[in-house]
Amino acid sequence: MPHHLSKATSSFAALGRLLRYARGYRRQIIAATICSIINKLFDIAPEILIGIAIDVVVNQEDSFVASLGIESARDQIFILGGLTFFIWAGESLFEYLFQILWRNLAQRLQSDLRQDAYEHAQKLDMSFFEARSSGQLVATMNDDVNQLERFLDGGANAMVQVVVTVVAVGAVFFVLSPLIALLAFTPIPLIIWGAFYFQRKAGPLYADVREKVGDLSSRLANNLGGIATIKSFTAEQREAERLRASSEAYVEANRNAIRISSAFIPVIRMAILAGFLATFIVGGMKALDGSLNVGAYGVLVFLTQRLLWPLTGMAEVIDLFERAMASTRRILDLLAEPMHVRDETGTTLAAPVRGDVIFDDVSFHYPSSGAGIAHASLRVPAGHTLALVGATGSGKSTLVKLLLRFYDTTAGDIRIDGQPIQSVSLKSLREAIGLVSQDVYLFEGSIRDNLAYGLPGATDAQIIDAARTAEAWGFIEALPQGLDSPVGERGIRLSGGQRQRLSLARALLKNPPILVLDEATSAVDNETEAAIQRSLKRIGHNRTVIMIAHRLSTIVDADTIAVIDAGQVVESGNHDALLSLDGAYAAQWRVQTGQVS
Repeated sequence: MPHHLSKATSSFAALGRLLRYARGYRRQIIAATICSIINKLFDIAPEILIGIAIDVVVNQEDSFVASLGIESARDQIFILGGLTFFIWAGESLFEYLFQILWRNLAQRLQSDLRQDAYEHAQKLDMSFFEARSSGQLVATMNDDVNQLERFLDGGANAMVQVVVTVVAVGAVFFVLSPLIALLAFTPIPLIIWGAFYFQRKAGPLYADVREKVGDLSSRLANNLGGIATIKSFTAEQREAERLRASSEAYVEANRNAIRISSAFIPVIRMAILAGFLATFIVGGMKALDGSLNVGAYGVLVFLTQRLLWPLTGMAEVIDLFERAMASTRRILDLLAEPMHVRDETGTTLAAPVRGDVIFDDVSFHYPSSGAGIAHASLRVPAGHTLALVGATGSGKSTLVKLLLRFYDTTAGDIRIDGQPIQSVSLKSLREAIGLVSQDVYLFEGSIRDNLAYGLPGATDAQIIDAARTAEAWGFIEALPQGLDSPVGERGIRLSGGQRQRLSLARALLKNPPILVLDEATSAVDNETEAAIQRSLKRIGHNRTVIMIAHRLSTIVDADTIAVIDAGQVVESGNHDALLSLDGAYAAQWRVQTGQVS
């Protein structure tokens, strides 16, 4: 989300977007708001009863209550006592109800927002994740959602009750004394102006706070994920300083926001003092000359505080509101992030999938770098093996990403068994392809959990069979807990070769008709490479295999070898045919086999 756009979007616009998102919670919002309103009406009633009680004590048989037909002053006091009990009980009941309703709403809404944001993020293109740090996304789905929850937990109720207080108390004032009402309400325009002024000032500052939180989360996530590299370069102090810089940037952003929000309360206090003194002095003078009932004077004095004093809490409420709306913008902007790789078709690949793959004049370029593929055409008959070779950055992995529809081609078609892959659902397409990448990702959990990731209902017999085929069962069996052995975060408890074999076994258990190996043997030792090669000879039977490799010795048996250079297919054929061409492949072969001095 561009920072300047975030600042330009008003908090009230963000609130409107949130309310549109929360349409399904309308009943809970209305119920919680009604309970907040009733609670506040009960809350201001005791001040009115105090004024009426003063009127009873002073005027007795001539009091306001006596005019209702209750002449005895004692009876009037008892009746007021009963009303006070009823009002306090009602206030307590509705406080309980609004607390339950607002807090449950906060929990439900934050849970659904986080879930929706995560599910939407999963559907976004790979380009989205390549352009953003995982720390920023985690901060949005976790810290920003929690910030909104904190506002709904208390701030929303406070905003409702401030409005109710102004309206209800104002009505009582105008009934009792329009003049004093005008005097008491004189500071309110200043308070409201101050609230909006501080809101405008604080909004961009809190947007900056949320950005700094994301930066800090990103720094922490990157450093903890790369702790081995940090240690190997003895860069602990350097990274500690960089983290301190990110932390200080967050502190400074908060300091700027706090400076604005903290200035609000002193301004409001002076405005409240002006309104209170006006009620206290003018009302007192009117009570002394008899133009204002003593009890009414008591009501006005008490209600002036009840009217104006809660407005000091607006600083805290606005602080919560601004933080929440800054977070809301980030969450809803994530939810509004467009998906370029569309999955709008319900069509599936025709079963059984044979695995005939055609790249027909395919072109694609990355917007950020301009690198990619240009007019690439390749055919992999079902059950055959295609090997892609070429320099780093030549476009080999891009072809695989296009086959999996991590990106869509800008020109040309990719077809499986004659069906354009853009005409079938992503689920159907990706279920037909097993990917074993150079950068193996294992989820924290057991070996069994990771192997069964592509086939959650797999039996132990199926898991063991796949592990044997990938030549992973030997080391699994030797572990004290076998399949139940924990792999650690990202598989840190296992060696690189072990992780690579597990990745191959995981893909095999899925039993895909098309197997893609993206540099699957580039980071393993000779023994592991030999084991993987033996596995590939077994599993390549009746299965389409697309391999990306730097070591040419691993792909000499491939049916077709395509040499990719600068995004173009420059040579294609089997090993012997390419050697006889004496071109780029033959030159690379001579280098790797030591035939060039």
